[in-house]
Amino acid sequence: MLVLILGLLLFLGVHSVNLLAPGWRVAQIERLGILPWKGIYALLSLVGLLLIIWGYALSRYNPVVLYFPPMWTRHLASLLTLPAFILLVATYLPMSKLKVRVGHPMLLGVKFWALAHLLANGMLADLLLFGGFLVWATALYVVSRRRDRLAGRSPAAGSWAMDALAITLGVVFWAAFAMWLHVMLIGVAPFIRG
Repeated sequence: MLVLILGLLLFLGVHSVNLLAPGWRVAQIERLGILPWKGIYALLSLVGLLLIIWGYALSRYNPVVLYFPPMWTRHLASLLTLPAFILLVATYLPMSKLKVRVGHPMLLGVKFWALAHLLANGMLADLLLFGGFLVWATALYVVSRRRDRLAGRSPAAGSWAMDALAITLGVVFWAAFAMWLHVMLIGVAPFIRG
């Protein structure tokens, strides 16, 4: 579990610098330059992500069971990840009404993803991984929305066409991941019969 916890601390810590120490972040960018800062940020994020993956894989050798979720929670989790994919796509599409309305669609998508996986998994490693991401995304979402309001950011009008594209691409990516990629990468088939 130590590797997983270190990975979470590093990955989520790096992604929380703007939340916890925005002044320090600005000072480092001014001191180092934007490209070196982004390089360090990316490298630390990658190391954290690799530690998370390795630590989560190691936890399967000595699983600590907290609870046994009922079978129906797996189907609910599969359904809850659909908006996560749509929100993830909306993050990268300019001018979608969804992005304008939500403000920070990636963070909201992470919340859907983490909640879905907490419902369907009952191991300590699952609680650490998905619970950690849920707490982080919730805190960052609240703070980011508050900062937007205090800064007087008024979002531009969005486009229904971009929303349609976000939904279409999100459904396609969700289906591809649920049907093929999840079992290939994670070793679990989300749509199991039971």
